[in-house]
Amino acid sequence: MTVLVVIENPEECPLQFAGVEPVAARTYLSDPSFSGLKGVKVFNICRSYRYQSIGYYVSLLAEARNHKPVPNITTIQDMKSVGIIRLVSEEVSEILQKIFTPDDPQKMSITIYFGKNPDKRFDQIASRLFKYFPAPFLRADFAFYTDWQLVNVSPLVVKEIPVEERGFAEAVASEYFAGKRLYIPKRSVSRYDLAILYDPNEQRAPSDPRALKRFAKAADELEMGVELITKEDSNRLSEFDGLFIRETTNVDHHTYRMARKAVAEGLVVIDDPESILRCSNKVYLAELLGRSRIGIPQTHIIHSKNLETLMSEISFPCILKQPDSSFSQGVVRANDAASLLELARGLLKKSELVIAQEFLFSEFDWRIGILDRKPLFACKYYMSGNHWQIVRKDKGGREVYGKVETVPVGKAPSAVVKTALKAANLIGDGLYGVDLKQVGRSVYVIEVNDNPNIEAGYEDDVLQDELYVRIMEVFLKRIESRTSGSR
Repeated sequence: MTVLVVIENPEECPLQFAGVEPVAARTYLSDPSFSGLKGVKVFNICRSYRYQSIGYYVSLLAEARNHKPVPNITTIQDMKSVGIIRLVSEEVSEILQKIFTPDDPQKMSITIYFGKNPDKRFDQIASRLFKYFPAPFLRADFAFYTDWQLVNVSPLVVKEIPVEERGFAEAVASEYFAGKRLYIPKRSVSRYDLAILYDPNEQRAPSDPRALKRFAKAADELEMGVELITKEDSNRLSEFDGLFIRETTNVDHHTYRMARKAVAEGLVVIDDPESILRCSNKVYLAELLGRSRIGIPQTHIIHSKNLETLMSEISFPCILKQPDSSFSQGVVRANDAASLLELARGLLKKSELVIAQEFLFSEFDWRIGILDRKPLFACKYYMSGNHWQIVRKDKGGREVYGKVETVPVGKAPSAVVKTALKAANLIGDGLYGVDLKQVGRSVYVIEVNDNPNIEAGYEDDVLQDELYVRIMEVFLKRIESRTSGSR
């Protein structure tokens, strides 16, 4: 990706950036040779971003040209918003109380250069604020009232960088421009940039570190740059062409909000927000699949008013599920009427509705991976030991999983694959994992997952690296279609 550093008067810039020559703002705005460039990241270090200033127009036109401005217009507006700053202050409050001491003056300011500060004491807060307000140079103001609070964030004019900090600012900026902060080294020119959203602390992440590296490698082979991001990078989404969510999704969650924001900013997104919304609720899925005449276990929707009247219609054992359950949490088995009443009442304290489904015994569940309305992989997820689920807890509370067997899609029963495709196509054209049971000749869809596991050594056991390439190829195809205006 080409890097442009834009400033009003480059000859007056007191900083020198290794390998990058600043461009005059008016030249960037008016010279047609810049408007036609592709794969450009614009670092806007103009002295002001106020409305209709030169700095404002640099970021505005960069967005119109499909360049990636830092800061973008959203960040510029956020820095002006008292409400946003107040929300960020609440988010970082715990950090503020730790880094500031009673010996500090009641008003403090720090400088932030691409998320760093010369004083290691402020590294954590500088990094966090840069993620909320991604702009090259910032000044953050804090004050002590009943506790420490962030009161203002503003751009730091290059000429106002303290002389003693200029060497630090130059080094940090040069390192940032060189791309050393990225997850993998990028080609000198990448056609597009893909963000992979993950949570480094998630215990049941849909992709493990080895799989994430394989995604990055596959993207690099297609000349796409990749960067791992977290929820704190939500304000940086416009820097990318696509967003791949590899963190467990839910509607009432930052994954859904970031998917919504990314779509609004024109990114290609998997999982898209509609898929998250549709797959996250089992009440919706049961209704959708049932109306489309796709085989599902006998299903009842339970609420507090019909719980007892449904008892005669439910066969035992049966499975009870919270509508937004995942990873077997919020999923229980009732073996008789008494346990059904007890378990259902407990679940109804958390949700107005509960799913009751016929229990179907099988040695394993099929998981068919679907991407872009085509089958991608086929796995057998075996039950754990003598348990009725693929995961159980041992006496020490540790999770024990059943074995996973991956087979070529062509070796999976055709009825299973066809049913999985039909179910996934009702949701959309994203990446899905359809769980099914085959009992005799009958095939039943248990659920459709919008965020299926893809872990090294499991789902990729048949296709190996080709699995990751196929997913990245879909991103590339969709980004190219969006860029050309056909999608």
